[in-house]
Amino acid sequence: MESQRVVVVVEDAAAARTALQWAVGNFIRGGDSITLLHVCPPARSRRKRRRLRLGGFQLALAFKDLCNGIAEAKVEIVVREGELGETVVATVNQLGATTLVVGLHDKSFLYRAPSPYTRVRSLGCRVLAVRQHATARDGFLNADLTQIETISLHIPPPKIPFPMFTLPLGVIWRRSKRRK
Repeated sequence: MESQRVVVVVEDAAAARTALQWAVGNFIRGGDSITLLHVCPPARSRRKRRRLRLGGFQLALAFKDLCNGIAEAKVEIVVREGELGETVVATVNQLGATTLVVGLHDKSFLYRAPSPYTRVRSLGCRVLAVRQHATARDGFLNADLTQIETISLHIPPPKIPFPMFTLPLGVIWRRSKRRK
């Protein structure tokens, strides 16, 4: 089998950790390349920017511990700065990822787009969105998987508005002569 390049969005949310646990247990195989991507919000001061990057890197290191059970998997950490949705899309396309794994929660970047499909359609890979349930029984991970299809739909080009009548209005409204 061919090795995959999987990008996992690292966020400070339980759903993101659940998504990675689900992917490690059900989807990622030995020999795959895993990229843990954390996106920091933009900051003006240099000190705050450095603190945000360091916090993001430490969070990604905590996520990396979940990947240690996979034999021969290459794990890398990428910390970027910018708006979450745009930066994730740009990084996934730049890395040439085959799969994006996202934890769905109330403030997920997939929900913040003007249309959720505009952001997903600009990705060149499949998107696996995992939502965590509130209850877990007997230590088992209880999660839902949603695969968001990224097949390009055929959307017809927008219609060019043509005037209904090419004649000037004076010609249309001209009175005809009365016949006697």
